[in-house]
Amino acid sequence: MKLGLQLPQGADTGRARDLAAIARRAEDIGYSSLWAYERVLFPAQPADGMYGVPGLLPWDPYYEHCADPLTVLTLAAAHTDRVRLGTCVLVAPLHGSLHLARALATLDVATGGGRVVAGLGAGWSTDEYRAAGVDFATRRRATDEMADALRALWGPNPVTYRDSTIDITDAAVNPKPAGPIPIVFGGATEPAFRRVAKRGDGWMAVGITGDTLAAGHRRITDLAEAEGRDPATLSLLLVAIVYLSPTPAGPTRMPFQGNLDQVLDDLSAAAKAGADEVILSIDRGPERATGFSDRAGELYEAVRSAGLLA
Repeated sequence: MKLGLQLPQGADTGRARDLAAIARRAEDIGYSSLWAYERVLFPAQPADGMYGVPGLLPWDPYYEHCADPLTVLTLAAAHTDRVRLGTCVLVAPLHGSLHLARALATLDVATGGGRVVAGLGAGWSTDEYRAAGVDFATRRRATDEMADALRALWGPNPVTYRDSTIDITDAAVNPKPAGPIPIVFGGATEPAFRRVAKRGDGWMAVGITGDTLAAGHRRITDLAEAEGRDPATLSLLLVAIVYLSPTPAGPTRMPFQGNLDQVLDDLSAAAKAGADEVILSIDRGPERATGFSDRAGELYEAVRSAGLLA
């Protein structure tokens, strides 16, 4: 199992100098990848609970100051040489496919190729969709269209492609990525699983147990086989939202919350479930900016010492 790290995107760690230092240190520590997520606004009175769960309010203040993910990854790219750079995830329908295709391809070319991963999702906030002028009801279809459009736009010139949002005839669309950019999808619903099985290069789960991860993986495997695809070609990623405490958490704890032994147990369960990579999100507790790289280093060493890294 590989280990990735979600970069801090809050107001207290959003300066270019901080991100540059954090990205360099993460690569030196041994992390395989760096990631950034997307929230485009923070409503005072949200129409939806977090993650679309009714009543899960208020939203975590963590979401209030979220720097643009592609800008964050560009800053990280300028100060690293090896790590992959991915989104975990972009709310796909809030982006224009032509613009996003060119932005991701530019980042891929600028980093030498093979380092960019496009994590996409349909999102869950009606407030975000309303602000962007996008129909929330069409989000699943729009996410499917986005993946199809990206691959067409990254393909050979001249490009001819039409869907509900773009109409291109016999045109050069540049730059092209140096190599195929993997598209992985978030979500843990049946439509999300079908999207991975039909269109994806992998599934990106968030904050779930090893048992739930394994069950989702089995479902995607079955769906991929029904589509005539080889499930072994689909990667399995998990974002682990880590809250470390000095003492053990109780029996009702959420995954990746508790003391170090409990978090390591959860990571071991993810590895046994078949996770190819776990992305650590450690920027959510008190004093998030202080000592971020030190915490990232200590946790990486603990995971390595536990024998969980490939």
